Amino acid sequence: MAAEIVNPRSDSSTGHEGAEEPFDPAFALHRGGKMAVQATVPVRDKDDLSLAYTPGVAKVCTAIAEQPELVNDYTWKSNVVAVVTDGTAVLGLGDIGPEASLPVMEGKAILFKQFGGVDAVPVALATTDADEIVETVVRMAPSFGGVNLEDISAPRCFEIERKLQERLDIPVFHDDQHGTAVVTLAALRNAARLTGRTLGELRAVISGAGAAGVAIAKFLLEAGLGDVAVADRKGVVSRDREDLTPVKRELAEITNKAGLSGSLESALAGADVFIGVSGGTVPEPAVASMAPNSFVFAMANPNPEVHPDIAHKYAAVVATGRSDYPNQINNVLAFPGIFAGALQVRASRITETMKIAAAEALAGVVGDELSADYVIPSPFDERVAPAVTAAVAAAARAEGVARR
Repeated sequence: MAAEIVNPRSDSSTGHEGAEEPFDPAFALHRGGKMAVQATVPVRDKDDLSLAYTPGVAKVCTAIAEQPELVNDYTWKSNVVAVVTDGTAVLGLGDIGPEASLPVMEGKAILFKQFGGVDAVPVALATTDADEIVETVVRMAPSFGGVNLEDISAPRCFEIERKLQERLDIPVFHDDQHGTAVVTLAALRNAARLTGRTLGELRAVISGAGAAGVAIAKFLLEAGLGDVAVADRKGVVSRDREDLTPVKRELAEITNKAGLSGSLESALAGADVFIGVSGGTVPEPAVASMAPNSFVFAMANPNPEVHPDIAHKYAAVVATGRSDYPNQINNVLAFPGIFAGALQVRASRITETMKIAAAEALAGVVGDELSADYVIPSPFDERVAPAVTAAVAAAARAEGVARR
């Protein structure tokens, strides 16, 4: 008999003992977790057992001890990613801790498998110390072909990623930063193509100077964007501000060529692109002040910084982070294919060139179907992952970071 599905909110531990609450499909789906380990070889009899385990396994262990690179051929290492978090910046929930982050990490793992054919293991760590996280991941690294950092708060996420990249010879990728940046660039390329412009002609304003905002700004500039200003809660990140963190100070040195200061709203006057990764609400007059044929990418979930109905009054292209509106900027369009491509060629790292190749491939899936409501493909478009995988693998080989 199947176990009865019980809504935890009506349990006595919630303080609502005996209360009758509606059946919640989210709890039903998550009961027992969303993933499991499954063998890829049979163990039907003693012969199978002797090959899968002892004594047969000793031959493989000895071979790997003599030639360590064989671990990629005779274990799952070359096709498995650790999804690592400390639970400090989970979706829109914030610092909820490692245990509460596990449903999200499981979800990430099944997206890796569903959309990229890559196995992934959730790893939630009971520490928020950057050095402890780095040391823990370094010690686990022999078991994995790559590391996806997930939902780790800024600014620690920058330090953790940098230190791991320095110490490991496998891809380390903070998806909250780079996955978002890749998909944003792909959508922006197509929006520019739709309106007959190049990236170099565009000036963008980003709301949010956290992990995603910083990464998007740097990545768009790397890809050739004309100019970008980033605003935090206190206004535009500029060189004349004395309250900047080291990360924002570095950002001020490479962004805001126009020398803007003051509020986000004032920076939007005449801007070609708004990119929201912060939440909050941008007043309609500020959106109206943007340049003709502007683009509004309001990606906060569940409430975009600019409601699509308002954005459509003024913008040529509107994108959100939501699945119920056209042009969803969704990281699942990027990270499965990026890791699949990197693992396919056993890349030692994921480079800027590989990420730009991913964005170009993703933009290319749209092709001649380009329209204002279709500048980025659906996550369920079966062309996406193969295109991104192939582009990333080719870029890794061209750049010399591939090992096969």
